[in-house]
Amino acid sequence: MTGELLVFLFLFLVTITGGLLMINLTKVIHMMMALVLTFLGIAGLYVMLSAEFVAVVQVLIYSGAITIIMLFGIMLTKHSEEETKTSWAKKGLVLTGITVFFLIVFKGIRTVSLGPQAERLHENNTEQIGMMLFTDYVIPFELVSVLLLVALVGAIIIAKKDDPDDKEGERS
Repeated sequence: MTGELLVFLFLFLVTITGGLLMINLTKVIHMMMALVLTFLGIAGLYVMLSAEFVAVVQVLIYSGAITIIMLFGIMLTKHSEEETKTSWAKKGLVLTGITVFFLIVFKGIRTVSLGPQAERLHENNTEQIGMMLFTDYVIPFELVSVLLLVALVGAIIIAKKDDPDDKEGERS
């Protein structure tokens, strides 16, 4: 057993454990922390694939920003603490769907051929992404940044709207 296989198995277990905890925990905050665990495990797998840029983006965007946005969304909305019960038939159907999906993906991965050009993809991948992003794709990059800014302003406006049931908002 090589060290690479041990690291892979550890990251695999971290990712799967986070996903299973996310599904089975009942408190929303605990579910979000389990989701962060899953995101960090996936980032580790990206590092093993020599995709350092994608791993850093995974940590910064998903483990950090998306998780914080989801927590703010949960805190700003009204939700009940009621637990929902699922039947064994529904759990069995979900397990069957997951198994079929796994087998299809496994077969697809085993039969794919990337060819000789895939060997050079991991060399200086962050530099290659930067060069393409700021030369060939500079206009779409800036358009996405403007779109994100508009979405942020819109989210702030929606969050600032006064609730008709809120008496404190009428006083200020």
